[in-house]
Amino acid sequence: MGVEVSGANTHDIKLLQATFDSVPINRPQPTARKKQRVCLDKGYDSQDVRKFLRRRHYQPHVKSRRQEETQRKRNPRFKARRWVVERTHSWINRFRRLLTRWEKKADNYLAFLHFSFVWSTLSSAGVLG
Repeated sequence: MGVEVSGANTHDIKLLQATFDSVPINRPQPTARKKQRVCLDKGYDSQDVRKFLRRRHYQPHVKSRRQEETQRKRNPRFKARRWVVERTHSWINRFRRLLTRWEKKADNYLAFLHFSFVWSTLSSAGVLG
């Protein structure tokens, strides 16, 4: 997971490049058979974002909930992808300290974010109870 911290009045699109640059693990190289995809919500639906993702060899998936529901009704094998992001946000929101930022220093807040990511990852892997 990559993370970038800024003020609440900064739009997500402005943080997209910094967020992708902050991912600590290099991803596998995409191939013609195994493409790398990124699932985003409608807030990221712009030509600049699509160009940025294509330059980085990602295939963007930007769909609204209504579009996913329509596709699921048409094709029973369709897999919704938004729930992964929504679930992760829900897990992180369980940490009250992250829901409202009390830390004045961004590094302290970032440390708590990393802690919540580790906790969520280990919980989903079944390591923590």
